[in-house]
Order: sequence, then structure tokens, then C-alpha cells
Amino acid sequence: MFKKSTWLHLRIPFSFFLLPVFLFALAVSPNINESRIIIVFIALHFFLYPASNGYNSYFDKDEKSIGGLKNPPKVVRGLYYTALIFDLVAIGLALLISWQFALMLFIYGLVSKAYSHPLVRIKKYAWLSWFIAGFFQGIFTFIMAYMGLNKYGFHVLEQAHVVIPALLTSLVLWGSYPMTQIYQHEEDSKRGDNTLSYKLGIKGTFHFTAIAFSIAVGCFVFYFMEYHHDKYALHFVLGMLPVVMYFGYWYLKVHVDINKANYSYTMWLNTISALCLNIFFIYFFLDNSQVLQAIKAGY
Repeated sequence: MFKKSTWLHLRIPFSFFLLPVFLFALAVSPNINESRIIIVFIALHFFLYPASNGYNSYFDKDEKSIGGLKNPPKVVRGLYYTALIFDLVAIGLALLISWQFALMLFIYGLVSKAYSHPLVRIKKYAWLSWFIAGFFQGIFTFIMAYMGLNKYGFHVLEQAHVVIPALLTSLVLWGSYPMTQIYQHEEDSKRGDNTLSYKLGIKGTFHFTAIAFSIAVGCFVFYFMEYHHDKYALHFVLGMLPVVMYFGYWYLKVHVDINKANYSYTMWLNTISALCLNIFFIYFFLDNSQVLQAIKAGY
């Protein structure tokens, strides 16, 4: 079961790219403590997300590059069972906080399985898969993390100060998600997966992302100015500049040579984007929770 190929397909380091959602939820949480931070972080990033990665890999059986694996090894049956075990461990950890949090993880796991399982395979429907991936990795995950971090129940679904930032995370993901599929057109078409990026085409994917990401950044700016402080809006825009610069650089490369829409450039964009967002949300958490002020005061 625990073969090297299995561990590779779990792609645990890939959780780094989903970390901004957790950090954003942490930054706006009013009722957190150290133990819940650790439990939620481990449950999501070391078990729930890897379980989803492994399960998808098992049914996709990709022969070419996938997110986090340039040369994916052949999948084995043990990967399927390992993914299920990781799901159970994630839910078990979540139960240490609350049954509501555990239920959210369970639902996330079901949807991630439906995304790739041949009986449902949401992935083959361009707009539906785009919406569901952005919704569950964004809004749903933000609320799930917020509930776990604060030990809150489903009443948070009625609170604007929770739902609005949750929506913002999905706006970013809806904008960026097609870019993660841009190098997989050949592989996806072989399986009959009509992804949104495949439907838009390579240059269309760039144009779609440029527009959607601009809208998302504008909404973030409005959110920070309206609900927090103008300085966060400015710092967010400055933090996104490396992403915009690399995106423009890559677009010019692709405009000259379409083959530049490959795995390496995609992973660089993902890495820069995740790094910038993670740094910003760590800063936002430390400053918004007044941890930085406490440090400066000598506490």
C-alpha cells in the first residue's frame, strides 16, 4: 500500500498552494486557540487535500505532468485505499473539534471523489467543474476552516463577515483555476474531459484569467477598505504585483511560442501566486490580530 508512487501521488507539498484559504480564515477569526490551529492545519493540508489528490490520480491515471508531479509514476491499487484512509484520519481529527467541522470535511471528500470518479466525473463538464472546484476549494473551504478554527457551528453561514471573505477566495480560484489546466489539453481530450481551459483555448485561458483575476483583486481592495483598513488594500495590491508581472511575462512568451504553455511555466505561476498570497495573509493575520503590536510592545 505504502509504495513510493503512492506517496508521490498524494502530493502533500501541493497543499502549499491551497494554504492561502486557511490563512485568510485564520486572519479574520475571533475565537481561535493554538490547539485548534494545529488540528485544522494538519487535518486539511496533510490528510484531506492529499486524499483528494491521491483519489483523483488513481482514477485519472495521468501519463503526463499533473499539478505537483512533472513525471507521475503509474498508480497502484494501494493509492486508492491510502486516499480513503487519509480521508478517515482527516475526519477523525476534525471530530476532536466538532461534528459540524467533521461533516464539512466529509462533504468536501465526497465532492472531490465525484470530481474524478468515472460514474460521475464532474471534471468532464467544463463550466460545472470550474464552478464546483472554485466553490469547494474557496467558499466551502474558507467556511470549513473558519468553523474549525473558532469551534463554531453552521450559524456562520448567516454572517456576512464570514460569507463575504469566503466568496472572495472563490473569486480568485475561479479566475486562476483554468490556468492550472492549460498544459493538460492533450491529456484531458484523450479522456474526454472537456475542461474550461480546453474549451477556451490557450490564449483564451490567459484572457479569461486576466479579466477574472482583475475583478477578484478589485473586490479584495473594496473588502479591505470597507471592512478593515486602507493599508491592507494597498499591501494586497503590492503583494500581487509579482504575480501580475510573471503572468504578463509568460503571456508574451506564449504569444510567440504556444508550446510555452507548459507544466514548468504553470508551476512557476502557481508557486509565485501562492507565495505572495501566503506572505500577505500571514502579515494580515499578525497585524489584524494585533500579534505584531504585542511583539513590538515587548510581550
